[in-house]
Amino acid sequence: MSEAGMPEVDPATLARPKGTIVAYMQLRDAEAASAFYQRAFGAEEKNVLLHPDGKRIIHCHLWLNEGSIMLNDPFPEQGMPLQPPQAFTLTLMVDDIDAWFERAVDAGCEVITPVATMFWGDRYCALKDPFGVSWAMNQGKS
Repeated sequence: MSEAGMPEVDPATLARPKGTIVAYMQLRDAEAASAFYQRAFGAEEKNVLLHPDGKRIIHCHLWLNEGSIMLNDPFPEQGMPLQPPQAFTLTLMVDDIDAWFERAVDAGCEVITPVATMFWGDRYCALKDPFGVSWAMNQGKS
């Protein structure tokens, strides 16, 4: 443990982020969210660092669809209380939207917009996960 009570980590053991923009989400149960994203979207958990309390996650790195997302639990005692997700949508660009949609719904995502061909010509759908995060999927025209 470091002087601040945080785990000491060798940076060489941490996976590098994929993609050029990374969503870092604070969710009410980062461990459950990681497990859900693995089931719903085929994410691969690369690193997890626990808080010294042994219950909360201070850092979880997932590779998802050629990109990265990162998660942590809220830490109100450090000025980081939980704020429900709002005013954004994470969009996955996929090549088989029907399979991605079915997996996400089977895992527990709420359907907001079923898969349909949209005015811009692509197939699209919108979902909400059990943690309140809005997701969309888009499959371009062949």
